[in-house]
Amino acid sequence: MEPLVILTGPTGVGKTELSISLAKAIGGEIISADSMQVYRGMDVGTAKILPGEMQGVVHYGIDLIEPTDPWDVTRFVEMAQEAIRKIRANDHIPIVVGGTGFYIQALLKGLSYEEEPEDTAYRDELAGIDKETLHARLAEVDPESAAAIPAGNKKRVIRALEYHHFHGRPISELNKQQRETASPYNFAYFVLTLERSALYERINRRVDAMIEGGLAEEVQGLVSGGMPEQCPAMLAIGYRQMLPYLHGECTLAEAGEQIKLETRHFAKRQMTWFRREADAILLPKDNADTEELLSEMLRVLREKEIITGV
Repeated sequence: MEPLVILTGPTGVGKTELSISLAKAIGGEIISADSMQVYRGMDVGTAKILPGEMQGVVHYGIDLIEPTDPWDVTRFVEMAQEAIRKIRANDHIPIVVGGTGFYIQALLKGLSYEEEPEDTAYRDELAGIDKETLHARLAEVDPESAAAIPAGNKKRVIRALEYHHFHGRPISELNKQQRETASPYNFAYFVLTLERSALYERINRRVDAMIEGGLAEEVQGLVSGGMPEQCPAMLAIGYRQMLPYLHGECTLAEAGEQIKLETRHFAKRQMTWFRREADAILLPKDNADTEELLSEMLRVLREKEIITGV
C-alpha cells in the first residue's frame, strides 16, 4: 500500500508550522485539505500559507480556482489522488494537511454515495427555503448531521436532506460506514489538539490578525470585482460576517467578534468529527513544543513502516 500521512485538527491549532517541520524531516510534499484555500484571492480570511512560509516544501491544493468556480469533495479527491501520484513519482511522502474532515475521510476510505435519481426537483425545492428552516428540518431527520453541519453551509445541509429523502436513512449512517471501510493507503492519521481555552485564545488572536491584515479590504475587493454575496465561497466564516460591516450595519469590532464566535463553534464541530475517527492519533500540543510533537510523529511513522531510517 502507498504511504500517506494525515495531519489535521481544529482551525487555529497550529497545523501549518508542524506540517512544514514534518515535511522537511521525512522528505514530504503537502496536499491541502482545506476547502477554502483552493480559491484565488481569498488569502487573509483563509489564513492561507504564503510562498515564503513554505520553506521550499511543495504544496498542492492551493490557489486552484476562482471563488465563483464550483468545488466539492469529489474534485478534492481527484486533485489529491493526482497529487499523490506525482509525489510518489518524486519518491517523496504525501502529507495531507487541513481541517476538512469530510474531505480526508473521502480520500482515505473512498466516496461511497449511493446512486440517486436524476431528479433535481427536490433540490430546487430545498434551495428556495431559508437556511434556518432547512437546518431545523435536518435536525428532525438526522440530528447527528445537524450537529456537525452548520446552518450556514446550505449546500451540505441540502445534500444531507436529499440523501435522507431518496434513501430513507440519515447520511450520518453512510459516514459511519465510510469510517469503518478499509483504506487503500498505509496511513497515519494525526490530530493536533489543544486545551479548549488555549485554542479559543489562539483563534481570537488569529481573527484580530486577519482584521489588522486587511480582511475587510479583501472582502470589499472580492465584492467590487463582481463576486456575488450569495456565492458559496463568500458564505464561509470570516467572509459572510464581514458583509454587514461593508453595508454599514455593524462596526468592524462587532464583525470581528462574530467571526471569533463562529470560528470557535466551527473548531468545536471539527473536534467532534475527529474524535469519531477510529484511526485518529491525538497529538496534545498543550505542553509540547514542535520538536517533541515531531519526535512522536516520527516514532509512529517508523512503527507503521511509513518511513525508515529517519
